[in-house]
Amino acid sequence: MNLGDAGTKLIQSFEECRLVAYLDQRGRWTIGWGHTGPEVVEGLTCTQEQADAWFIEDTQTAVNAVNASLELMPTQNEFDALVSFTFNVGASAEEHSTLLRAFNTGNIPAAAAEFPKWDHINGVENAGLKRRRLAEQALFLT
Repeated sequence: MNLGDAGTKLIQSFEECRLVAYLDQRGRWTIGWGHTGPEVVEGLTCTQEQADAWFIEDTQTAVNAVNASLELMPTQNEFDALVSFTFNVGASAEEHSTLLRAFNTGNIPAAAAEFPKWDHINGVENAGLKRRRLAEQALFLT
């Protein structure tokens, strides 16, 4: 499957596009639409075109991870919510999550109930992540 418009809009609604590198809430250098990596360092700048290209690459990485981890066919909204989740928490976390295990057993309500549990940064509840997880959960259940 591929990321749909609803998933793209959801991710971009939580990832403000910034053309100058900044430290995210976890202390990682970030640029564009939430792009991280060894090339992202203090003082790095990019164009809107580069930010958009990274967004396509980064979301494709999340799409590939979700596609590889699913055992059941999701709806487009379920898929988009899972890609947003994976884009944010990373493929390894998604792959080992109770959310994924519940989905793969067909327990959609249990999978949906897992989204809000992923609202902490360094052990502290974060209001922004809580809003994101509730938005992902709502899309997942739509």
